Parts: sequence; structure tokens; C-alpha cells
Amino acid sequence: MINNKISILSRLLLVVAAAALVVSIFVPIWRIELAAPQYPEGLAMLIYADKLGGDVDIINGLNHYIGMQTLHAENFFEFTALPYLIGFFAFITLLTAIIGRKKVLYALLGIFFSFGVIAMADFWRWEYNYGHNLDPHAAIIVPGMAYQPPLIGFKQLLNFGAYSVPDFGGWLFIGSGLLMLLATVYEAKFRKPKLSAGLFFLPLIALSTSCSTGKPEPIVLNKDNCDFCKMTIADGRFGCELLTNKGRVYKFDDLGCMLRYKVENMKLSPKEFFINDFTAQNVLLPAESAFYVYDKSFGSPMGGNIAAFKSETEANAFAQNLKAEVQDWKVILK
Repeated sequence: MINNKISILSRLLLVVAAAALVVSIFVPIWRIELAAPQYPEGLAMLIYADKLGGDVDIINGLNHYIGMQTLHAENFFEFTALPYLIGFFAFITLLTAIIGRKKVLYALLGIFFSFGVIAMADFWRWEYNYGHNLDPHAAIIVPGMAYQPPLIGFKQLLNFGAYSVPDFGGWLFIGSGLLMLLATVYEAKFRKPKLSAGLFFLPLIALSTSCSTGKPEPIVLNKDNCDFCKMTIADGRFGCELLTNKGRVYKFDDLGCMLRYKVENMKLSPKEFFINDFTAQNVLLPAESAFYVYDKSFGSPMGGNIAAFKSETEANAFAQNLKAEVQDWKVILK
């Protein structure tokens, strides 16, 4: 006889998922951050299940100049329905744990993931409408320009960088789905006692992976601009990048520009630095592992005149010819 009951482990995973969904109702689910030279600390709009928070009033004031509609919670029916929908999913997730039937678990997973897809599609529709339906009589009009924020990730909008990511409640929501998925996979294929302990911690590992932020982006020569001096990056030997903890990439045409930008934006929270290999053409290296030589003869775009090398042997060869010294990243940062 086929056993249609789910295990104690799967029931526990569902209880945790239900609790996470309840908490997500009361904390920010999503955040859209805006960064610009005139706002070095950035502006953030926090999206809860039932309201908007953060710097929404300031953002509304800025949006008025470019013809975007102001944002008010009462204008969105989603803010009325979403708390109840999340509460409903928390309830049926807990009910599934109590009933303990595989078919109910599989149905729960399908409905929950369908809801997630619909919610993201609705969020994209909302962003599209607000980014494209502009007041033709606005104070600032840029022909052909739309201001739709990214669904997820980073996008440049005039002099503002817009960064859209899940907030704490969003990660709880995602984690709940992962717990449901884990319980389903466990019941369908891997229901073996020796796997139970490892599978219980798998959602934490998955969440940690999903929370990891960004990676370096290839510099597009003669197209990308330096975020400090605003010059077009044309020399593939000196380009460099700064990657923040939030995953945003800032590009520079010279190491000197990147270091000055870091100093002037102390709240930027840099995570990693990357620098082009002087002996290759536009190939980024982790800045911490590179070796550096300073000499005026390099003639870098903004006068930093510091070349980076992948190996200490290459750096020493250049340094000897130029009667210079090889330096490491710690010295460069000073």
C-alpha cells in the first residue's frame, strides 16, 4: 500500500514556512533604492504588504518634476488584498502540515509558486505604468525617456541609479517557497532518514546563496563612463570596478578615480574591488590579489599612473625596468 502521508520533517518545514509568511506581513517585502550625486546617502522606498515606507515623500517630489505620478498606498488595491492573501497562504501551509497528505502538499506548492509569478508580473506592470505614463507638461521632459525601475537588480535612470531587491519580508517569502519545495522533493524522491538532517539545513544554504550580491561586469570600452570623472572608458589597461554589498557595480577609467570615489562616498559599503590587468586587454582581476607598479610613464587616463599585474613576476619585470617598487593592495589603499 502506498504511503500518502508526509513525514514529520516535512511537517516541520511547513510550520516554519507558515511562520515566515506571517512575519512577512509586518516587515518590508521589497525595496527600491535611488542613488545620485545630490543624494550620497541614497533614497529608499520600502514596500510593505499594506503600505509604502521609507523616503517615499522625497521620491514623490522628485518624480513630480519628470512627470511621474505620485505614489500613495490608497491608489493600489494590492495593499488591501496582499496581507489577506499572505495570511491565507500561511493558513493553508499550516493546514497542509496538519493534514499531512502528499497530494495536498503538491497542490500547495503549485498554487504558491503560481501566486509568486503573478505577483511579480503585477509588480512589473505597476513599474511599467508609472515609468511610462508621464505627464506631458512636466518640468523636465527627455524625449524617448522612460523611468521604469528594474524588476530586480540595477538600472541607470538619468543621473539616478535605481536598485530593486527583496527586503527582509521578501526573503522570508522566498524562503517559505524554498521550504515547500524542499518538503515536496523530499517526499517525492529522497525520503530517507539519513538525508533528513542535511535536507533540514538546505533552505538556509539556499537562502544564503540567494542573498549573495552581484559580480563584476565586463567594462565596455568606448561606451561605459567613469562614475567619478564621467569620462568615457577607452583604455583597457587601467579600467577598474567597485562592487558594493548591495551588488551594484561602479566603473572607473583609472585607479585614482576609484579610490577618490571611495573616499568621497564613505557610506557606499564597498564589498570588492577589481582592476584591469595591465598586460591584458580589458581583463579584470581581484584587486586584493594583484601586484602594482607606479610610474609616470604609464600615462593612465586621469594621472593615477598605477598599473596592475596578475603575477608578481610580471610586476617585478616592469618595476626593474622602470626602477620602481612593486606594491600590494594594502599599500595602494593607504
